[in-house]
Amino acid sequence: MGLSNKMIFLVVDDSKISRKWLIEMIPKKILENAEIIEGCNGEEAIALYTEYQPDVVFLDITMPVLDGFEALERIRTLNKDALVVMISADRQKSTKEKVLSLGASALISKPIDEEEFRTTLLKLVF
Repeated sequence: MGLSNKMIFLVVDDSKISRKWLIEMIPKKILENAEIIEGCNGEEAIALYTEYQPDVVFLDITMPVLDGFEALERIRTLNKDALVVMISADRQKSTKEKVLSLGASALISKPIDEEEFRTTLLKLVF
């Protein structure tokens, strides 16, 4: 759990609307004691991960500057135990296999199903 008792979530997606929706899906009980950090590309994800050491990272795959695959690899180099949930509209089996082989904790498809999202988050956090 982060530097204090607060959970720290890093949400990285090039779409501000997608970040907002994802944050709104985090159960209020968890949000009450959480800090949310936002980024809009993979390069920012790595910098913010290094600075804040978040408890959970939500990382889009398709982003400018540096994609989610590369950001995931670099985050896992910084912390082999990092909890990273990849988010993608790509529903191909090969994409799921690739993110899991790179060390992602889970892959959630866009559009995000709120129940799937909450179930995944609760499994990771509790």
